[in-house]
Amino acid sequence: MNDKDALKEAFKRTSYPLGGNGQREAGVLKQVFDGVEDTLESDVYGTGKLIEEFQSKIAAYLGKESAVFFPSGTMAQQIALRIWCDEKGSKRVAYHPLCHLEIHEEDGLKELHHIEPVLLADKNRLITLADVKQVGEEISCLLLELPQREIGGQLPDFEELAAISAYCREKGIKLHLDGARLFEIAPYYQKTAAEISALFDSVYVSFYKGIGGIAGAVLAGNSDFTERSKVWKRRHGGDLISLYPYIVTSDYYFDRRIGRMAQYYREAKELAALFNECEGIHTRPADPVSNMFHVHFKLPESAVIPILIEVYEATGVGLTSWVREREEETCYFEISIGDKYESVPKDKLHEAFRLLKEKLGAALYI
Repeated sequence: MNDKDALKEAFKRTSYPLGGNGQREAGVLKQVFDGVEDTLESDVYGTGKLIEEFQSKIAAYLGKESAVFFPSGTMAQQIALRIWCDEKGSKRVAYHPLCHLEIHEEDGLKELHHIEPVLLADKNRLITLADVKQVGEEISCLLLELPQREIGGQLPDFEELAAISAYCREKGIKLHLDGARLFEIAPYYQKTAAEISALFDSVYVSFYKGIGGIAGAVLAGNSDFTERSKVWKRRHGGDLISLYPYIVTSDYYFDRRIGRMAQYYREAKELAALFNECEGIHTRPADPVSNMFHVHFKLPESAVIPILIEVYEATGVGLTSWVREREEETCYFEISIGDKYESVPKDKLHEAFRLLKEKLGAALYI
């Protein structure tokens, strides 16, 4: 067994994992459907009371006219950009170099829709208004990801965001929100999801991240936009005969967790402070702006993994199931706080960090 597999196995054996809402197992479905009547009518090819009521509920929560449920965010976002490109008559869109569409989707936007991306800003920082103003070619749409996951979940100031929105509207550039973690950033901005969404022409949200559903996404905007998105959803094969297992679980966990986002945010700040007290570790951001952040080690993964396994076996506290190598003999992992964190006994948590500090200190000065 290699080191990475050993870390995964050690993490599985821990009693107190720090991140997330728990394992993605069949019990997640069972818990929801135990309370569902056998006579609940399924949605059928994107229609029916079940899907339409959920779409209306989320549209209202986001302050948009209309919303459409999709099986995946990948499908939803490619379709959103395609619609805005067709409307403008230009196949160019702008987004961050580490945008999900650029690095995780096998060039789906380019191969399926022949859309040309314009990459804005250096990959290690956020897009600014100055970057948008310097775009030297016409674009149909600007995509902003809030928070910017691949650089630790960073966020622009709300004033900067509002200025970008105003500029795009002045110039006739559509503004699309990759809001996979929109619900999780509302506590930092001290704004509602609708107040944030009001800055954007179209909004995508996920139901399996902080919400913890099985899968699924919603694309929201004005009614003309969402009607066009339904056509593209059918073309992409997204109108399955029924999506009700995803819709029912999304609805159930949305109601259960949407009111806990402020708690997750406070707990992420508490946990990041513990990591930042350890020599050889820093978090990005130093002070989290959502329930998610990155943890960076000044040691290679070959040195960090054995330390983590020792901590897990001694305390039963699981920090992460993976680490990823970076340049210059460093490594990192990502953590998102959910229901699990509050169940970790504080004495166990502090013992785990005491041991982590001790082991890291010894490894740093070998």
